Amino acid sequence: MRDFVEDGIKVAPQEYFESQLDQTEREVLAGLNTPAAIQAFLDSIPYAPEERNRCPLNVLRDRRGHCLDGALFAALALRRLGYPPVVVDLLPEPGADDDHMLALYKCDGRYGALAKSNFVGLRFREAVYRSVRELVMSYFEVYFNVQGEKTLRAYTVPLNLTSFDKHGWLWDDAGVEVIVERLETARQIPLLTPALSATLSPVDQRSYDAGLLGADPSGLYAVDGKQ
Repeated sequence: MRDFVEDGIKVAPQEYFESQLDQTEREVLAGLNTPAAIQAFLDSIPYAPEERNRCPLNVLRDRRGHCLDGALFAALALRRLGYPPVVVDLLPEPGADDDHMLALYKCDGRYGALAKSNFVGLRFREAVYRSVRELVMSYFEVYFNVQGEKTLRAYTVPLNLTSFDKHGWLWDDAGVEVIVERLETARQIPLLTPALSATLSPVDQRSYDAGLLGADPSGLYAVDGKQ
């Protein structure tokens, strides 16, 4: 792991990140002392519909973020609590929807997840799932696009972000782009066959309305120009 220099002294990346914070930011971060508290912070900030990918430092400073930003921030905050910073990318049918990022954590051998989303159902999961696949499938029914189509089709193998510390992803947006590039080539695990995908029913209206409660319309994926 690469060390960074602060006042002429070599420090670990996590320490270097925290050295960049002001007192208010330190207090906010110190209060994120459980996975649920981290999720509550993500829920409290507005969803960011713009294309920019924010590093955790800029999520904390700007108080906004989309799913990638939120997952990386959650990975950082979980790391402070002793969890490894691990993310998984949920992948839709190509051209039908956005992908969606999760930060994973594990308690007593079971998996849970933290996430920032424009959709109600694509956020927190308690650590009760026996495998990553089981956790991912808990998002299936609530992963839908503006046309009410269930779009989740695959996920990437878990990615431990410590290998990207040398790129400064904790405090530098450019380091985040290195992670994005790696995710684009990560091995994908399919969930459905094409034949099974063709049999899926649309989301019912009540579930559709509930899933979009409080959503920012400008952040919704446009399918065939419809949003």
